Amino acid sequence: MTLEALAQAVRNMQLFTAVRESELFYPIVLSTHLTCIAIFGGMILATNLRLLGVAFKDVGTLEMIRALRPWKHAGLTLMLTCGVLLAGSKLDSYYPNTYFRLKLFLLGLLIVHAIIFRPVYHKTDGTAAAGLRANGKLAAGLSLLLWTAVVCAGRWIAYWDSPKAIF
Repeated sequence: MTLEALAQAVRNMQLFTAVRESELFYPIVLSTHLTCIAIFGGMILATNLRLLGVAFKDVGTLEMIRALRPWKHAGLTLMLTCGVLLAGSKLDSYYPNTYFRLKLFLLGLLIVHAIIFRPVYHKTDGTAAAGLRANGKLAAGLSLLLWTAVVCAGRWIAYWDSPKAIF
């Protein structure tokens, strides 16, 4: 089975067909996805700015990370669930989209980022060694870069035109 055929088969699944054909559910899922991006993105921004030491200096790094963690997990779960529903419902048109593929690649890089920098987000506190603080700054900078790129790629999906045949 080709990737194109697989994308068409996923799109035609009952769940994704129902999402796509709903006059109300699809816009609600889209709006929820975008709202989660804004709220989750704000929490990511706050955490990373704290790790960089440029904002929220009166709040301990570990305290901030721990306080936002459950909210970030919930937001990420809802955001990804909505994203899967949106992507699956139109996967045949998203599959060839360069920006959609870029977004998936960047999300994969964020998974790698989370694995590599897990100690930063679980052990950073006011008494952290200089190396861990430096890793925190690197983690925060990369996180900001990757999440910004994911949001941009996601937005650009709507502006991609499939290549036109020359002949």
